[in-house]
This record gives sequence, C-alpha cells and structure tokens, in this order.
Amino acid sequence: MSEQKAYSYVLLRHREIPDLNRLQVYRENGGFKAFEKVVTTMQPAEVVDVVKASGLRGRGGAGFPTGMKWSFIDNNSWPHYVVANADESEPGTFKDREIMEGNPFQFLEGVAICSYAVQANVAYIYLRGEFWQIAATLDRQIEEMEAAGLLGDNLFGTDYSLRIYTHLGAGAYICGEETALLESLEGKLGQPRLRPPFPPSYGAFGKPTIVNNVETLTNVPMIIDRGVDWFRSIGTEKSPGPKIFSLSGKVNRPGNYELPLGTTFRELIFEHGGGIPEGRSVKAIMAAGASSSLIVANEQALDTPMDYESVPSLGAQLGSASVIVIDDSVSIDWLVNKTVHFFQHESCGKCTPCRDGTYWMRHITDRIRSGNARWEDVELLEDVANQMKGKCLCALGEFSIEAVLSGIERFREDFEKAVGVSQPVGVVQAEETAAPGLE
Repeated sequence: MSEQKAYSYVLLRHREIPDLNRLQVYRENGGFKAFEKVVTTMQPAEVVDVVKASGLRGRGGAGFPTGMKWSFIDNNSWPHYVVANADESEPGTFKDREIMEGNPFQFLEGVAICSYAVQANVAYIYLRGEFWQIAATLDRQIEEMEAAGLLGDNLFGTDYSLRIYTHLGAGAYICGEETALLESLEGKLGQPRLRPPFPPSYGAFGKPTIVNNVETLTNVPMIIDRGVDWFRSIGTEKSPGPKIFSLSGKVNRPGNYELPLGTTFRELIFEHGGGIPEGRSVKAIMAAGASSSLIVANEQALDTPMDYESVPSLGAQLGSASVIVIDDSVSIDWLVNKTVHFFQHESCGKCTPCRDGTYWMRHITDRIRSGNARWEDVELLEDVANQMKGKCLCALGEFSIEAVLSGIERFREDFEKAVGVSQPVGVVQAEETAAPGLE
C-alpha cells in the first residue's frame, strides 16, 4: 500500500526492507545491537531513564508513560516478569498483527530490552487465540534467537539470562485487560483482578510484572539505537514518536498507516486513506475502535491533531488509534446497537454493572432497531448507561457506554428518527402515559 511519508518507517520497516522477518536480514540492518548495548554497557536503571526521557507512551490505549511504568517495578520482591500484550481484540485494531508478521525481531528485541531493564529473566508473549499461526512462527523465531546466542544463559558474556515464551489465549476480548490477561496466563478464568495491587508489584504468579503492548515494545530498540533526541523529533512535545493508525470503516484505502503523533484526522482519512467512497461526507469518527466516544466529524474535528492531548478536546480519547470512519449513510442507532452487542457478548460477567448493564443496553437497542420503541426507550438506554459509569471493575464496562452516551448526545436526530419522534422531545402525547419497562 502506498503511503506518503516524511521519514523512514520506524515500526513498519518491513515495508521498506524485504524479508525483515528473517533473523539474518534483521541483524544485517542493525538488529539486536541495541539489546547487546544495554546488556554490556548500561545498568538497568539507565535503560529505564532513557525510555523515560524519550517520552514514549503506551500504545495499547491508555497512553501511560512507558518508562514510568517500568520504574514502578517492586525491587523488594523477586522474580520479575515481563508480559507482552499481543491480545489485540479491539474491533478496528490490526497494527500489532502486522508488526509480529512483518517485523517480529524488532518486537522481540523490545521485549528483551524491557526484560533487562526490569531484571526479568523470563518474558511471556500473550497472544489472542486466533493468532495461533503467529504464535507458531514466533516460537520458531525465538528458537533461532536461542541458537544465535541472543536468548539463553550468560548473554553477550555477562551473567544476564533471558528466556521468552508464547502463550495463546482462547479468543476472549476481556483478556486484553492486563489483569485478566495475567489470570489467563496463570491458567485461570480470564477475569479482571481488583486493583490495587497493580501488576508492577503483584502481577504474574503474584510477582512484580511489567505488561506492555506490542507496538510500545517495538519502539524501544530504535530509541536505544538512535537516541532520545531522534525519537522526540517525531510527533509532538507531549506525545512524541511515531504511531500506527489502523484506519477502517467507510474509507477508500483502509489499512495501517505509520505517521507522527499529531497528524490530523483530515490527513489520515483523505490524504492517506483516499477519502470516502462515492464522495460521501464523513459523519462521525471512532478514534479508538469500538471503545470510542463518537466524534462529530466537523471541520474542527478533522483538523484536530491525533495525539493524547488534543483528541480529548473533542470529547473522546485517542486510545489505540484504531480510527473507524462513519459516513452519512450510517444511522448512529444502528452503530450503537452493533457496539453494545459486542460488549455484551464479551463481558466476563464478574461485576454486576457490566454484566447486567450491557445485557439491558442490548435489549433496549434491539427494541429501538426493531421499530417498536418510543423516546422513553432512548431515555431509558441513556439512564442505564449513566448508571454504569464509574462503577465497573475494569474498562470494558466503561468502554461499552462510550458510543451509547455520545451517540445519543451528539446524534440525537438519528434516535428520534428511529423511534418516530415527530414533535419536540419532552412533549409526550396523551396516550403515551405508560413508560416501558425493562423487558
């Protein structure tokens, strides 16, 4: 896929370097020099400080400073673990898969550098169950690294040892949440833990653990190799570095686009994505996959930089930058119904607000879509969503209400049309005295 770029790829380097998924080719292009450098010439705390100074933020959705997370590791409890979150189950997100298929050794080198920085001798890569082919390939690539002396005991003539293992989940969306992931890794039911304690103090097998996203870790070797100033020259001051934007929905050229953080929605959608099919208008944008508030795609929104500071001004979050484009042919009540069905299906059921809330939101949105609803049903849907806000055990329940509340607030006319409202809302016809209950 063609893509205009002002700089060479950092994360999707396989698009410029053929066969980068072969160990020999990766090493010929500077691979594992960063890992050797940190193990042989740097103290673990120095590596943490470099990542802190780079400003790298977690690419899995939260945008938390990576170096700061590493610094939280509890050095009074041992052993330490590193877990790479390769679950990637968010609808509209497909960046990590391309990294693992096309540029796997840079990702594995990032895992290794993180492990050294927090003095972990064992690291795990947790992959969603559907990634079984990727897991099998990674296993072979890990074996190649061991044979080349890049994993195992006494690495580069030092006393540092490291082993990496893959672990397949069973296709549960909830296991993208880091504590549910750790439960699943331990062989338990994939459900979130109460927090605190947090994984850097109590993680895998009850020991301090750093959990990072695939894309996050893939940045690390380049930061060590090229330096903090280079990394900060890309992106913005508070959101430095490149980002892979997974573009999908009503767009001519969907796909992964690696661009500096701070690139506008307009540039992504129209310059790189080729605009909207049939010349239609953009109606809404979901910036973080299904877990998004709906952004009204006006001129201001399209010209907003895609970074962790600017997107909240639109009443949304950048998240994992899984940008779903909705054009003017889509009714928002239909979209909300689709997202609610997904979250209700994927709820683990551990906490009542999420388990019951998503269930009732599904029933109400089904009623709205069937044409058998009144405006009171929309108000009831809004009320259920508001009752869930801030009360769920993990982010799944909180994310499930984002499209619901923003959709009703920002695209009210679509819901009015769906329920046949022909008079101003608040003027209730005399015969409509009985409010519908939860069926």
